[in-house]
Amino acid sequence: MASALVSTEWLAQHLESPDVRVIDASYFLPQMGRDARAEFEQRHIPGAVFFDIDDVQDEANPLPHMVPPAPKFSAKVRRLGLGDGAQIVCYDSNSFCASARAWWMFRLFGASDVSVLDGGLVKWLAEGRPTEDLPRAPTPRHFTARQNTPLLRDLDHVQRNISSQAEQVVDTRSSGRFYGSEPEPRSGVRSGHVPGSVNLPYNELIDAETKTLLPPEQLRAVFDAAGVDLDRPIVSTCGSGVSAAVLNLALYELGRTNTALYDGSWAEWGGRDDTPVETS
Repeated sequence: MASALVSTEWLAQHLESPDVRVIDASYFLPQMGRDARAEFEQRHIPGAVFFDIDDVQDEANPLPHMVPPAPKFSAKVRRLGLGDGAQIVCYDSNSFCASARAWWMFRLFGASDVSVLDGGLVKWLAEGRPTEDLPRAPTPRHFTARQNTPLLRDLDHVQRNISSQAEQVVDTRSSGRFYGSEPEPRSGVRSGHVPGSVNLPYNELIDAETKTLLPPEQLRAVFDAAGVDLDRPIVSTCGSGVSAAVLNLALYELGRTNTALYDGSWAEWGGRDDTPVETS
């Protein structure tokens, strides 16, 4: 199994390669007071295009940035110049949160040659590597979308899993949100977690100094400390299906290439009044 990560050095050496496409998938919660698209327009890795998870979404679903139907995903990425035969490199400026989500989405729709920039824009800038503010008009490129259904879980599946416990549900939100001692950032959403799930905040998978993903031996230790059995099926979840993908990325680096993600996550589960919630 090849790594899903590429280094800043590798990307710097391959920026001009005709088959490499770079996307900035940065995303910030509204309360963070940052505009990801505006920041991209001010500064981005040369040649990158902006992948907006709030644009590449199912607009018929009221939940935030839910996976769109395959034809819509194909049409959206086609216009960004992302298509068959290209190696896609995703990065962000927020500790893998959205770049891992973009990586997972491309894999969900059948892309096999997609990677994440280890350390993201933060590491790229810290090393003094080039950026630009030039607008890009990418040449449309055909993308064949074939949904890899085993990577996706929905509400019904997670509900059934409470009694069957066939899969481990791992929640990457902060421990305060998981246990209900911190309020949820979205209005009208209850606090707590899915019964039987375990907590592993996504930032525990990232080196605080270098902003890179922890090496495999350290990742295994983090999963073990959280009580996650790497030999059993795993479903990731979070607030709205974004930071959960950091868990899937880390598991991929440990050889678990087909772990699933609950797309509705807590925005769906905690936003309903007919789903059970635990706070202990």
